[in-house]
Amino acid sequence: MTEEKKGLLSKFLVTDVSFYKKAMLIIIPVLLQNMINQGVNMMDTIMVGQLGEVSISASSLANQFYVIFTFICMGVSAAGLVLASQYWGAEDYKTVHKVFDLILQLIIIVGALMAVVTALFPQQIMSMYTDDVDVITEGGRYLRITALIYVPHGISLVISNVIRSTGNARLGLVVSIVSFFVNIFCNYVFIFGKLGLPAMGVMGAALGTLAARVVELMVTVVYMWKFEKNLRYHVKGLIKLPTRALLSEFKRLGLPAVISDTILALAASAISMILGHMGREVVSAYAIVAVLERLCTVATLGIASAASVMIGQTVGAGKFEQARREGYTFLSMSCVIGVIAMIIVHIAGVWSIGLYEITEDTVSVAVSMVSASAILVFFQAVQSALSKGILRGGGDTKFLMVADVIFQWCASIPLGYLAGIVLGWTPFWVLIMLRIDYVIKSVWLVFRLTGDKWIHKAKTM
Repeated sequence: MTEEKKGLLSKFLVTDVSFYKKAMLIIIPVLLQNMINQGVNMMDTIMVGQLGEVSISASSLANQFYVIFTFICMGVSAAGLVLASQYWGAEDYKTVHKVFDLILQLIIIVGALMAVVTALFPQQIMSMYTDDVDVITEGGRYLRITALIYVPHGISLVISNVIRSTGNARLGLVVSIVSFFVNIFCNYVFIFGKLGLPAMGVMGAALGTLAARVVELMVTVVYMWKFEKNLRYHVKGLIKLPTRALLSEFKRLGLPAVISDTILALAASAISMILGHMGREVVSAYAIVAVLERLCTVATLGIASAASVMIGQTVGAGKFEQARREGYTFLSMSCVIGVIAMIIVHIAGVWSIGLYEITEDTVSVAVSMVSASAILVFFQAVQSALSKGILRGGGDTKFLMVADVIFQWCASIPLGYLAGIVLGWTPFWVLIMLRIDYVIKSVWLVFRLTGDKWIHKAKTM
């Protein structure tokens, strides 16, 4: 490579090997963590799938309400990560502690409120997603146990995510490994009635998840208490009210991320409602395809996490030009991963469908959805790296919030409803319409990256 080409390359991309080493220290643990998490989800689906389409539809739709809380957790985590990364880059460690206090206070309150709603209104929640009486009954039983999961899972998830702001991605991996074995073992025992216990079916799957989440919290607490050496966080901060200055910065840079991910959660629920009213075959097929899709995008999640942390730290240190080069670099990485994911979904999709005990009609629907997913997964990789990593790390959370509202609620949801409920299009085109925001956002956010308006530095406390 000539010196001229090297100079042109370094103008847009990071060529320092240490950058890639630092990125891989975040990407690899996050990749492995998400592979394990999606492996657990796949095993859950396969195990419940042995009970028939009513059970798999009930657990899938019941989980959609819990997904709302998960997305809120991710939004709170993102808000904390944006602020904590920038303050960590500015070496303001005292404020990083205050950020942890605030996000944990928020997630405990939200988790407790959603737990109460789930425990009191399980049947009503299921009725939002389907008209099938059998599915509503089974899903209601599942939700009653799910109510106990919110707070412990919320705490462990938020801590595992935000601790990455210090460059530590190991905690999430450790928690996921432990959760994998606990969840699989407990599912086997509770679902199918082993070790002298009665077979509990869908309720057994919920109990297995509850056991895994409680163990996750225990591992997180022990890790933070005994092994975490960089942050040295103390829980006594949970009883302190946040300062006005921190609340102001949270409102400016963090709150839009919470709103954005909450909007994503509501959109995911709306998608499930649309598919749920298309019949249990479509719901079952979508549950299968969604697991495969998430499994094939774990590397993108790793890239997004690394981008958010590293660009946040770079912006916090005031190195804006370096942040731009890092942004282009992570975008290039996401494109490569997106192409690989397309190939994997296309090849492995049909094979994976054979692992489930489903009817021929459901198989046919799943095959068509796999074809749509193979197209969409590239755009999912690109927009995820930009919206959840690069631009979010730069503090461009308000713009991303507006983009999520416009493209999901003015494009994807209306078009998906029109295609699936009004016009009765095939599942292939319904899924394309429901995910059309991936395509639009990929193009829109690339143009945003080429400008200068996406960098917003947190104010000094």
